[in-house]
Amino acid sequence: MAQFTVNPNRFDPYKNFKFRVKWDGRYVAGVSRVSGLRRTTDVVLHREGGSPSLDRRSPGITSFESITLERGRTHDPEFENWANLVWRLGAGLGTEVGLKDFRKDMYIELLNEAGQLVMAFKVFRCWPSEYVALAELCSETNMVAIESMTLQHEGWERDAAVTEPAEPA
Repeated sequence: MAQFTVNPNRFDPYKNFKFRVKWDGRYVAGVSRVSGLRRTTDVVLHREGGSPSLDRRSPGITSFESITLERGRTHDPEFENWANLVWRLGAGLGTEVGLKDFRKDMYIELLNEAGQLVMAFKVFRCWPSEYVALAELCSETNMVAIESMTLQHEGWERDAAVTEPAEPA
């Protein structure tokens, strides 16, 4: 069976280095790393009292791992603005958290080598549980200054409306 239906001569899987992240209807500038989309379903063991010593297994509670976004530090305040909706230092009693709009849906797009959209995932009801305004600094290395954000969420699904594009020759 062909791995690609529209491009049956393509053999290589998609690469992980071309992607975009979007929330509030806008692409977020400079995101260089997105952790994996992972879900885990607990296993519930059970057995009947009269059965031979055999456990049966059934699915239990499903949970979704947090997603970490990283990007080079710039003057774009998008990460910081969202993190401040969850906690604003000195905002005053009862206004530290922006309960109305601290959760956002996020969209992660995977692109092929030609920059065409090939797959997308919707991530639901995200909110930042950790924000790193400036990662470790070190005078002995030659690296970009990094800011990062860890997002909690309530699940994701693949956007079925995004289908395999015809790739250029």
